[in-house]
Amino acid sequence: MTDTWRHLPAPARPIAAAATAAVTAVRDGDTAALDEATATLAGLDPAQTGLVLGTTVRLLLEDGHPDGLTADDVRAALAGAVRSWPDADPQVVLWLLAGALGVLEEDGAPAPKPDALARHSAVLLADLLAGRGIGPWWAAALSEIERSQLND
Repeated sequence: MTDTWRHLPAPARPIAAAATAAVTAVRDGDTAALDEATATLAGLDPAQTGLVLGTTVRLLLEDGHPDGLTADDVRAALAGAVRSWPDADPQVVLWLLAGALGVLEEDGAPAPKPDALARHSAVLLADLLAGRGIGPWWAAALSEIERSQLND
């Protein structure tokens, strides 16, 4: 990867690099590259990775629906992601959407495994990006995270 993500805080750089590689692999239909990128992503700190990826998903959803997000919009995002990758698991994508929107209920059910979360995050992001570059979204997500942490 040619972008070193130097403009991002050090903890976010490996997340941005691995997730960008994963999104690129999804766009290219390259399963081997997706396997490699998601293995890297799954090996990173799950709390940091989840926060960055979840915030990015939420921002993309909000950008696509500036007048507010409806249940139909969430269903459309779920369906789009599942249709975009042959072995996408709708339950994992739904889990990611619920987490990104802050409506994930802790009902005692275990979270999907890190590799499934990483793979499906890439699939969801690639679908939500609709061909746009992901770089600006990393900066936006990190600004949003910083803003929310300063206000807590």
